[in-house]
This record gives sequence, structure tokens and C-alpha cells, in this order.
Amino acid sequence: MSESKVILITGGSSGIGRAAAIGFGKAGYQVAICGRRPDALKAASEASGARAFTCDVTVPQDVARLLGSVESAFGRLDVLFNNAGQAAPAVNFGDLDVEKWRSMIDTNLNGAFYVAREAFRLMRAQSPQGGRIINNGSISAYVPRPGAAHYSASKNAITGLTRSIALDGRQFGIACGQIDIGNTATDMTGDMSGGVLQADGSTMPEPTFSVAHVVDALLYMAGLPLEANVQFMTVMATKMPYIGRG
Repeated sequence: MSESKVILITGGSSGIGRAAAIGFGKAGYQVAICGRRPDALKAASEASGARAFTCDVTVPQDVARLLGSVESAFGRLDVLFNNAGQAAPAVNFGDLDVEKWRSMIDTNLNGAFYVAREAFRLMRAQSPQGGRIINNGSISAYVPRPGAAHYSASKNAITGLTRSIALDGRQFGIACGQIDIGNTATDMTGDMSGGVLQADGSTMPEPTFSVAHVVDALLYMAGLPLEANVQFMTVMATKMPYIGRG
């Protein structure tokens, strides 16, 4: 990379976010990460060399402070990996608790909106103008798992958010794309080898793949010139029961 670009990774203290922080740091980016857990955030910062900021993405004021801190620390923002989110154990739709629904939407959708909006404003105002937003979607945005209505709805909404940001960002040189990931090996997918509920009611183990391949995909998306954009990219375990699910 000919110049040192600045990337902000939300949910950077664990899983895909932590792996991305390490990968982008090695690639020469100036990396900022955020998360809610100070201890995990500190460990991720030490492992990646990233600048760490404590932030709850469900609180708009927290997010505004975060982007202000990023601007103060680095002077600009070139890439946002909008990664923070949550998963939940499977629960039949009729038994889905309202508070669990609200919590999922507040984190996965509202939090993504708050961060993307503040990043968009910074990218629009900075000079040179522009930047790239990469939203972490999910293959569940296309085909849901059983008992995951709240998660699937939140990720379907991210797809709409991605398209809208891409459209509104054109005049400001802001590109927006989405990466949809299936079964990469992180703490979140650790129980998949023990069996996952399938659409036919059975339970079976599912294969995973190295998170390093997700990082490679993100580096490709982020490394494109702003005249080019990966609108949607799916990276998944080859043998997972996704194609033909249901």
C-alpha cells in the first residue's frame, strides 16, 4: 500500500473484528478498534497494535464521540468495517421474547446505522473527500436459520442499509459494500462442530473455515480504488449446508 490509510473496526475486541485488526495492521493500515469490554479491547489492541476506543454502538452519543476521537487521532477515516453485532441461541418465532428482539435490532441494525452515519459525515466533510464503508452482513440475509427471526431480520435490514449508503454516497466519493460470512471459525461458531439445528428439524455438525480468509476478502474490498466497489461478497465454508438450505 503506497500510503497509510486509516480504518475503524467496530466490534474489534474479539472474533472477526480482532482478526481484521491484526490483518489490516500487518498490511500497513492505521487501525482503530472499538468495543464495550475494556479488558478484551486492551488485549486486542496489544495483539494488533491498533488504537483502542471504548464505545457502545447502541448509544448514539457514544458513537459520535468515537468518530470525533478517530478524527482527532488520525485526521481522517478512509475505511469503516462496520462489524459489531450479536448472535443468539435459536428460539421458535412464537416464543421470541420482545426484549430479545429489541436487543438484537438495537445492536445489529441501529448500532450499524449510528456508526455508518457518523463515518459517512466524516468522509463527506474531510479532504480529500470520500471513503469506504464495509458492512458485516450474513448469509442469513439471504436464507435464514430456523429459530433466528430476530437475527435474520436484522441482517436483511443491513442489506437495505448497504444499498442506501452506496446510493447516497456516490456524490461524495463514498463507496459502500457488504461482506456476508458463513461459518468462519471464531468463538461465536465454536459450538458448530457439536451440532446445529437444521431446517428439517435435525441437528448436525457444520464445517467452518479459517477467519484468515475473511480478512483476505476484507483487505481486497478495502484496497480497491474508490472508483471500484465490491457491492456484495459471500465468503463461506465450501461444504456447509447453505446452498439448498430448507
